[in-house]
Amino acid sequence: MAVTDTESPHLGEITCGTLLQKLQEIWDEVGESDEQRDKLLLQIEQECLDVYKRKVEQAAKSRAELLQTLSDANAELSSLTTSLGEKSLVGIPDKSSGTIKEQLAAIAPALEQLWQQKEERVREFSDVQSQIQKICGEIAGGLSNEVPIVDESDLSLKKLDDFQSQLQELQKEKSDRLRKVLEFVSTVHDLCAVLGLDFLSTVTEVHPSLDEETGVQSKSISNETLSRLAKTVLTLKDDKKQRLQKLQELATQLIDLWNLMDTPDEERELFDHVTCNISSSVDEVTVPGALARDLIEQAEVEVDRLDQLKASRMKEIAFKKQSELEEIYARAHVEINPESARERIMSLIDSGNVEPTELLADMDSQIAKAKEEAFSRKDILDRVEKWMSACEEESWLEDYNRDQNRYSASRGAHLNLKRAEKARILVSKIPVMVDTLVAKTRAWEEEHSMSFAYDGVPLLAMLDEYGMLRQEREEEKRRLREQKKVQEQPHVEQDSAFSTRPSPARPVSAKKSVGTRTNNGGANGTPNRRLSLNANQNGSRSTAKEAGRRETLNRPAAPTNYVAISKEEAASSPVSGAVDHQVPASP
Repeated sequence: MAVTDTESPHLGEITCGTLLQKLQEIWDEVGESDEQRDKLLLQIEQECLDVYKRKVEQAAKSRAELLQTLSDANAELSSLTTSLGEKSLVGIPDKSSGTIKEQLAAIAPALEQLWQQKEERVREFSDVQSQIQKICGEIAGGLSNEVPIVDESDLSLKKLDDFQSQLQELQKEKSDRLRKVLEFVSTVHDLCAVLGLDFLSTVTEVHPSLDEETGVQSKSISNETLSRLAKTVLTLKDDKKQRLQKLQELATQLIDLWNLMDTPDEERELFDHVTCNISSSVDEVTVPGALARDLIEQAEVEVDRLDQLKASRMKEIAFKKQSELEEIYARAHVEINPESARERIMSLIDSGNVEPTELLADMDSQIAKAKEEAFSRKDILDRVEKWMSACEEESWLEDYNRDQNRYSASRGAHLNLKRAEKARILVSKIPVMVDTLVAKTRAWEEEHSMSFAYDGVPLLAMLDEYGMLRQEREEEKRRLREQKKVQEQPHVEQDSAFSTRPSPARPVSAKKSVGTRTNNGGANGTPNRRLSLNANQNGSRSTAKEAGRRETLNRPAAPTNYVAISKEEAASSPVSGAVDHQVPASP
C-alpha cells in the first residue's frame, strides 16, 4: 500500500505500459508464478482484443448507418425532385465526392429546401382540390366536408396548372349557373308580382337558399335547382298566359255588355284596370297585380251581374240590334219586312226556347252579313245616286228651258244661267252613266246569283224602263218639232210677203219659279232622291210600289243627240234664239 501511495501521484498518466509495469510489480510482490502470469497476460490480451473488436464493430455499424442515411437521403432527394418535377436544383453536390459525413452535410440543405417546397406545394394542391371539390359539390347539389387527398407522388407544376385550369372552368361554370339562377329568380319575382303571388314562398319551395336574405355566393346552383326554377318559371308563364286570356275574354264581354246597355263612362272607368290589357300581349303585361286572381274574380262577378241585367233588358237590346239591322238595310236600299222580324223576336223571347246569348249572336251574325252585303252594293248605289242627281238636274233644266223669262234681268238670273250650263254637261253624261250602271249591275247579279233590287224594285228593270221612256220622249220631241215647223211656215211666208217684222213673244203672265220642284217629283215626272217605295205607309204595298216605280221612271231625259237638236231648235225657235246653246233637254 505504501508503494501504491508513493506512486499515486503518477496515476494521472496511466498507460498500458505503466499498468503492465504496475501489474508486474504486484505479481513480484505477491509471488505469482510465471505460468499464472502468462495466463493472466493472455487473458488481458484477449480482453483487449474483445474491446477492440467491439469498437470496430460499433464503428462498422455506425458507418453502415451513415451509408444507409446517405442512401436514404439520396433516394429521398431523387424522389422529391421527381415528385416536384425539379430536374435540376442548384446546390446539390456530387454524390461521389468527400466522406460520408461530408456528403450528408452537403445533401442536407438541398433536402431541406425540397421538403419546404413539397410542403408548400402540398398546401397549394390541397387548396385547389378543396375548391374543386366544393364547386363540384355545389353543382351536384351535395356538399362534402371530407379533406381532399393529395397525391404526393406527383406535385409538379404541370399537374398544379391542370388543377388550376379545372378550377377556373368550374368557377366560370359556377358564375354562369349563378347568373342563370339570379335571372330565374328575377323572372319569378316579376311573374309573382303580376300574378299577385307570394314571391318568398314560391321561390323557397324551389330551394331555401334562394330567398333574399341569403348571400349571392351561397345560393344553390345545382342541376336540380336550375331544373326546378325553369319548371317554376314555365308554370308561372303558363298561368300568366291563361289568366291574361281569361281577363281579355272578360274584358271583351264587359265592353260588349256595356255597349249593349249603354253603360255610362263612370261605371266603365271602374274596370279600366281590366280593359286596359284587352289587346296586350303576354310580355306587355308587367304592372304588379294586373293578373291577380281577385281582380279576375271581380271581373267575373261584374260580367255575371251584367248578364243578369242583360236578360232583364233582352227585348230592349234585341230591338236595338234590329233597328241597327234595319238601318243598314235602309242605307243599302234593301227592302225587308221589319214588322215580322220584330214579331219573331218577341215570340222567341217570350217563349224562352232560345238563350239570350244565342239570339244576340244570331242577330250579330245577321248584322255582319248585312254590312257585307251593303259593302258589296256600295259602288252601285253611289252610281245610282249620281244618276238620280243627274236626272234631277235634267228635270230642273227642262223647267228652266220652259221659263219664257229666264233671260230677263231678274234677281238670281245669272246664277240660274250658270247652273243651266253645268246641268247640260251633266245631262249629256247620263247615257254613259246608265250604260256603266247596267254593266256593273249585271256583273253583281252574276256574282251573287240574285237580282239587284233598289227599295224592292229590280234596278235593271228600272234602267230598262227609263231607257224606253227616254226613247219615247225623244220621239215625242221630234214630232213636236216637226209640227212646230209646219205651224210656223205660213206665218213666215206672210211676214215675207208684207215685209213686216215679227212681233216678240208675249211674256208669261205668271212667272214660274225655277229651281223648285214638288216633293213627289219634277214637273215632268222626275223621281225623288230616294226611289224606295216604302215611304208610303198608308197605301197598299204593291200598289205603292207600282205607282212609285212609274213615278220614278216616267220623266223626260236629255236626248242622245243633244248638241244637234240644240242647234236645230236654236234655228227654229224664236224664244231660244237669243242664246243658241241653251236648249231644253225635252219638249
